[in-house]
This record gives sequence, structure tokens and C-alpha cells, in this order.
Amino acid sequence: MTDEILLSKIPIPHPNIHRMRGEHHPIEEAKRYSELLKVNLRQRNNFPVFDLILLGVGTDGHTASIFPDQMNLMESADIAAVAVQPQTGQKRITLTGKVLNNGERVFFLITGDDKHKIVTDILEKKNGYQKYPAAHIQPVDGILKWNMSIGDKIRN
Repeated sequence: MTDEILLSKIPIPHPNIHRMRGEHHPIEEAKRYSELLKVNLRQRNNFPVFDLILLGVGTDGHTASIFPDQMNLMESADIAAVAVQPQTGQKRITLTGKVLNNGERVFFLITGDDKHKIVTDILEKKNGYQKYPAAHIQPVDGILKWNMSIGDKIRN
């Protein structure tokens, strides 16, 4: 889907696209993807550096596939890990917090009125905002930007 909607529209060499293979065994894929990133990206702070990371926020405050009940993934020494979606039990592969916080530019692109309160709490640092994984995205040596579309308004 990402290839069809986004990547096919921009001039990026296909060999530079490295997707997580969610259809594969999650533990094996997390290991494979971690090794792929070690080989193909420069390193800083012993973690790969992405030029740009685009993130969203779920209605429970999760980001990537780091859910509130799995905050240990924010501090994990792994590059990629297996997370479990709390309601469905679905196993997902996610980049860990140290990788996300190692990015050069980390942009949150959020749509949906149902996320307004969580995002406002995070941005204004109130109402127990620290329980949300998204609140822990603070690039060490990079730039963080939030863009939120609520109704017909965009908040930067």
C-alpha cells in the first residue's frame, strides 16, 4: 500500500526501499530487519539513523507499534522487536524507542478528532500524558514536528 500510494510517486531507487515483512514470522523478521538496518543505515549512539521517520498516534496513545502496556520497548536495546496489539493479540514488528528517538527528523502526522485529547495532553504535558508511548518520542539529535488535522483545521 505504501509503495502504491507514496513511494511509486517519488524518485527513490527501489533498492533503497526496505520494508518490514509483516507476513513473516515476527521474531525472525524483527531480527532480519534489524540486521538490514545495521548494514544499510549509518549509526549513531549504536542505533541506525533514519533521515525521516513518519509516525501516527493511535486512540490509546500508541505510536509505531509501541502500546501503553509495552513501554519497555521505548528503552529496549533492540532495533526492531515484536509487540502485541492489546485488543486483538496480533503480533507486530516495530522499531523500538531508541531507534525512533535517533532519527534526524521525526514527524507526527495525525488525523481524526478522536485523537485530539490525547495529542493535546501530550503537547501540553498534562493529564498523565507520560503513559502514552507517543509522548516519549523526543529525538536525541534530531527535529520533532507534530501536525494534527482536526475537522478542517491543521495544527502545527
